[in-house]
Amino acid sequence: MIAKGTISWILTPFTFGIIFLAFYIDCQKNIGDFFLLVSILMFMITGFFITFFRDPIRNIGKGIVAPADGRIQHISQSIDSNIGECTIISIFMNLHNVHVNRMPLDGLIKDVVHIFGSHLPAFKKESERNERVIITIESDIGLVKLIQISGTLARRIVPYIKKGDRLKKGEKIGIIRFGSRVDIYLPSKKIEYINVKLGDRIRAGEKSIAKIND
Repeated sequence: MIAKGTISWILTPFTFGIIFLAFYIDCQKNIGDFFLLVSILMFMITGFFITFFRDPIRNIGKGIVAPADGRIQHISQSIDSNIGECTIISIFMNLHNVHVNRMPLDGLIKDVVHIFGSHLPAFKKESERNERVIITIESDIGLVKLIQISGTLARRIVPYIKKGDRLKKGEKIGIIRFGSRVDIYLPSKKIEYINVKLGDRIRAGEKSIAKIND
């Protein structure tokens, strides 16, 4: 499957590839070779976009599942003004990861806030000033917050959801294009234990990152 909101990215280089291929067929050899090279380049970019914007089917895991593919970059404890004592898990997404983000648990979307900012590398502390989308979820364990953060190449965050939507665990909530980070804030008192550690590679919707208190 191809991720929602990305078809235009795939069709644009593909269309140019067809156009330059037609020029190659219709032109003399010397200049035609240039059109052939450009056509091949456009088809290679198309192939890259198809791979990058893939959206595979996932078997949804138990407990609280990962909202993003990638590597666990940071786990910490903090206090959030809305959640209170919380556990923050940061997931860094490389270019080769699937960039469709998913719901970590069942819940009601209480708010979606898009904040514009800079585009620093997503693995740096200063990336907290980057463009980001803050999603607040009302769930059975209380408020949960997801923050989608743009990176150097990730210039566009595309939410699939809006305030008032009720979603199931594992449903798609949006995509971040070209490398980025997702932070999840969980109420610490409702979490029995964390299932991941720094450096773990995880898959959105499948990998359980935390067990809820019974």
